[in-house]
Order: sequence, then structure tokens, then C-alpha cells
Amino acid sequence: MTEHTTGQTAGTEGRPAGYAPPRDPGADPHGNRRQVLYWRLLARLLDHEEQPALESASLAVVEDIGLPSALLDPQASVDSIVQRHPELAAEFDGLMVPDTDTNTDPDPDTGPDTDDGARDRAAEVRRAALASKVLLNVFASGSGTVTAGQLARWQSDAGWLERALGCGPGELRGGRPGAGAGGGAGRGAAGPDAGPTGTGGRGTTPDLGRLIPAIGPELGAIEADLVRRMHLREVLADPELAARLTPSMSLIEQLLRDKNNLSGVALANAKSLIRRFVDEVAEVLRTQVEKATVGALDRSVPPKRVFRNLDLDRTIWKNLTNWSPEEERLYVDRLYYRHTARRTTPQRLIVVVDQSGSMVDSMVNCTILASIFSGLPKVDVHLIAYDTQALDLTPWVHDPFETLLRTNLGGGTDGTVAMALAQPKIAEPRNTVVVWISDFYEWRHQELFESMAAVHRSGARFIPVGSVTSSGRGSVNPWFRERFKDLGAPVVSGHIRKLVHELKTFLA
Repeated sequence: MTEHTTGQTAGTEGRPAGYAPPRDPGADPHGNRRQVLYWRLLARLLDHEEQPALESASLAVVEDIGLPSALLDPQASVDSIVQRHPELAAEFDGLMVPDTDTNTDPDPDTGPDTDDGARDRAAEVRRAALASKVLLNVFASGSGTVTAGQLARWQSDAGWLERALGCGPGELRGGRPGAGAGGGAGRGAAGPDAGPTGTGGRGTTPDLGRLIPAIGPELGAIEADLVRRMHLREVLADPELAARLTPSMSLIEQLLRDKNNLSGVALANAKSLIRRFVDEVAEVLRTQVEKATVGALDRSVPPKRVFRNLDLDRTIWKNLTNWSPEEERLYVDRLYYRHTARRTTPQRLIVVVDQSGSMVDSMVNCTILASIFSGLPKVDVHLIAYDTQALDLTPWVHDPFETLLRTNLGGGTDGTVAMALAQPKIAEPRNTVVVWISDFYEWRHQELFESMAAVHRSGARFIPVGSVTSSGRGSVNPWFRERFKDLGAPVVSGHIRKLVHELKTFLA
């Protein structure tokens, strides 16, 4: 398609405000095509009414660059397109990750075209078409009732968006820490200190290190809205439809809220989904926790003189004086072994979780985290959940699935009832850590803070946590935040990895 055709198709009637083709017909046809695709993207996101001129112009662009017209079909999922055109899968991976090998052109739309530059710009048009498909499928979620199939399709498309941004599966949606549990972009994503980088070396793209944390909560909100628009009870009652559901934080929240209204097949399907989700999250969190050993090395205990404990580097270093230059041999008169015994003092971990409606993500994550720490040696874990009433879940702390089924999400917030259960558990303050997870919008805030300050002064480690979500999203009552800071126990807020780090530091 020539630039002249694009300008004619985009005509004056359907032309978006502010759009104009390059003055010189030979200046940059690729830049003009890319503008058409992006104007269609904006028009679709802001107004669900089809713009015929933009649609026909975009179709001409897509067909001219050799991409399937299905990319412009709102009903076609990325999965279905990749199934028909498997060669596109590699192009979607890392699609929106800025290239590090940049070719700085001060003006991508008007600068001179070399052969390499023309190829780069043609590749950008292709990227624009693919990126528009992913973005529209994810962010143009429509309205009305949602079926299980539609939810599954959206979740799949959201997964392709995560892949396009270089993230692991589920990493952005706040459901479960993905394979890149390092938080943020995976392959090739710009780090927090990276400057603006042009996609393919042209123009500027947002710093993904800052953009990705903002995208995650939005994806979670869209998914939660889709789940709310489902007739979930009817879907759960049909085993075939229920099998099409993919566990996510939003779905688990709805199941936990509605579990008391389910029975029979629907309840069995709901439990199956919750267990699948819990197992997936637990697998990731367990890896993070087990990376650190618990307890400092106890050098008062002699090391076991076995081969696996042999410190080869130290042995060589200490015996260098026995080197024989003539024989070119090192004579070893003493072997050195590593200390492996660890000094472990029994530690008590008391986790108090606000189970009100605003803290569902934290409730799920902390329940699973508590079960993992309870499996570590010399760690005595207690779990308390509260809203206006407190519930001691310690007997079930080893099984997060059973624990979650005993929660009652929603209601108000009164932390004093939870403190009444937690304080008697602090038998040895120096060996106790109290983790309190809440947004701290409390009814009796002054009374609760005074009791928390008393726990802190007793010698116990008090860790207030504003959120332990997979996406790092959460808010904290500013009144409590300032007082915790003055107390010397600042609020830990953000990704769940932060809490894991704090706990491992205390238990080490």
C-alpha cells in the first residue's frame, strides 16, 4: 500500500482530530501507516463505535505488511491467531520491551531513509499492529454478562500482554507471583535507572521499570470486574464450564465471599479452584523462602569431617607453604572442613491478618506464607484473622486451603479483638515476631496503636505490613504510617518479597 492510498482511505470524514499525513509523499510512508494503527487503537479504546475509515485503512495496512486480517477482529483471541499462524508467537514475546541496540534518529517520521532505516520502520509498523491487538483485547473488556469462556479468553490475552512486556505468567495481574518473581519486567525490560529507550531505536517508550507496576493493578481491576459480571454460581454448577475457569486472585476472592451460598457440585468445583490456586502460589513462595537458611552458623560445634563438608579452597590456601617446586606437588598435612551446624533458637511467628474486604489479596498470600514458615525447623507459627471479630486459625496453619475455607471475608475492622488473642501468645518477646497485615483503617485506632507500641517496647519484633500483594498495590492509613515510623517500626508495603525478606532476616 502506498502512502497515497493510506491518505485517501483515512479521508476527511473518519480522520481523527490532529491527524495529518506527511507533507512529502515520499517522506515516510511507514510512519503514516503506524499512525493509522495507533489512531484506530485509541478510537477503539475510547469509543466502542466502529470508525469505518480507520478500520478500512488499518485493514489495508495489515494486509500490505503480510499480517493476518484476524488481528483486527475484536472477537479473535491472541491464542487463536497464534494457533493459525504459529510464526507470530515469537514476535509477541517481548514485543513491548525496548531494544537495547538503538539507532538514534532525531526525527523518526521525517529523517532520511537508508535501507536499514526503512526496514526498521517497516518492522515498527508490524509491531504497532501486533501491540494494538494485545492492548485492545485486554483493555477493551466491553460490558454486560461475561461467560466462563470469555473470562478464560481474557486471561489468556492478559498472559500474552505479560509476555509482550517481558514478564512471567500471572506476574502483573496480582494473582500469583510469576516465573519472574523478581518483580517487574523480565527479559530485556528496562530497569528503574534506565532512561527512555526507543522501540527499535526510534522515538521514546516509557520506562518499563516504572510502567509495569502501574499496569498490574489495572489488569487486576479489569479481571475483578469480569468476574463480577459472571453468573458464577451457574458456571460452578456446570462441571464443563467450571473446568474452563482459570484460577486468579479475583476469582478466588469471589469464591471465598460466596462459599457459604454454594453446595453440591458448585461447592466442590469452587474448592477445586481454590486448591489449584493455593498450590500454584505456594510453589512460588516456597522457593523464595527456602533460598535462605534459618539460623546462624554455630562455630562451637566442630564440623563433621566428611567429604561433602571439605573446604577445598581453604585447604589449598593453608597448605601452600608445603608446595614443592621441584616435584610440582602440594603436600597437604591438614584438611579444613566447613561448619554446617546452625545455632537455632526456637522462634515464634505470630501473623495477624485483616480479613476485611479490602485485604483479600493479603489474606490469601499471608495464609500461604504462614503455612510455609510453619514447615521450617524451630519456627512456631500462629495465625489470627480478624474483622470485627477475631479467629485463631493456628490449628489449620499447615494447610492454607483449609484455613481459607474458614475465613469470613468482609465486614468492619476492629484490631483490638485480634490483639487480645495475640498478646497472650508472646511468651518470650526476644524470640517473637508479630506481623500485622492491614490497611490500618481502624475503629479504635488510638487504643490499638498503644497496644502495638507496648508489644514493640516489650522486645518483640513488631512488623506492620500495609500490603503483601503480588502486584505491590495497597494503601495504609497515614495516621498509623506516621506513628509506626516514629516508633521505629516503619510499615512494610509493596510486593510480598519484602515481607519474606524481613522474616528471613529475623529468623536467621
